Amino acid sequence: MRSLLQFTLDLFDEPQAAPAPAAPVPEENPGAGFPPAIPLADAMSPASFVHPRATRELLLGDARVAYEFTRGKRRTIGFVVGAEGLSVRAPRWVALRDVDAAVKEKSDWILRKLAETQQRHASLEAARIEWKDGVSFHFLGEPVVVRLDPRHAFDGVGAMLDAGAGEGPHTLRLALANNADPTQIRDAAQAWLMRQARRVFTERLDHFAPRLGVAWRKLALSNASTRWGSASADGAIRLHWRLVHFKMSVIDYVVAHELSHLRVMDHSPRFWETVESVVPDYGALRQQLKEQPVPKW
Repeated sequence: MRSLLQFTLDLFDEPQAAPAPAAPVPEENPGAGFPPAIPLADAMSPASFVHPRATRELLLGDARVAYEFTRGKRRTIGFVVGAEGLSVRAPRWVALRDVDAAVKEKSDWILRKLAETQQRHASLEAARIEWKDGVSFHFLGEPVVVRLDPRHAFDGVGAMLDAGAGEGPHTLRLALANNADPTQIRDAAQAWLMRQARRVFTERLDHFAPRLGVAWRKLALSNASTRWGSASADGAIRLHWRLVHFKMSVIDYVVAHELSHLRVMDHSPRFWETVESVVPDYGALRQQLKEQPVPKW
């Protein structure tokens, strides 16, 4: 059970696994036999979802689904759809044919989540940043173009943002040689983004805290794989630095979300009312956070 001292906001990549409601364990003879394997020719179909550690395989509708299966000390059959595919965990005594039956019963949910995850992975790959002179990424929702500028040190910080002319994008000038390798360019850009993240997050925390009647004590930048942020009862706030890719209104939602946990340490209706009091359109912003792919580094 999650501690009442800390609450977190999931990072929807689905770098995060999506669990299904647990299936009831059938009351069956634990000695029931195993079903035969599905022939490869019969399993082939237009749609295919194969977990890299798959040990079981089924046809769900027209889709081939090869899933990771493990047994453990649990009372129900559990399903998780993550970045790698479907994982199923069951009690040690449940027959494999009953596990497969439970998977088929949840087939609509499983296929929907697998398709969503596959589509999101494709979007993330399309948004992957290739670190070189002229590459672009979003900062506070606006495009920024990276330019290598070895002539300047930019007051010792190694980077400077130039405002774009007219409707053009901003330019991030990095004090790097023209032959800098991708790792150097990425690290310099990341260092600049993290400095901006701390500045922006501090400003927004200071803006929303008095409006919510709370006091935050400490800000830490996070690089977690599954969380946008977290809040502890002692006033410590953690925010993922890559939130600075999003526009300010989305950042405000995450900041308000975490600060609201300093008043309500759960996700009850009272909590969401607290968020809504300072971010009335939090629902739409929450959906943007779920749907908009974050550039892959």
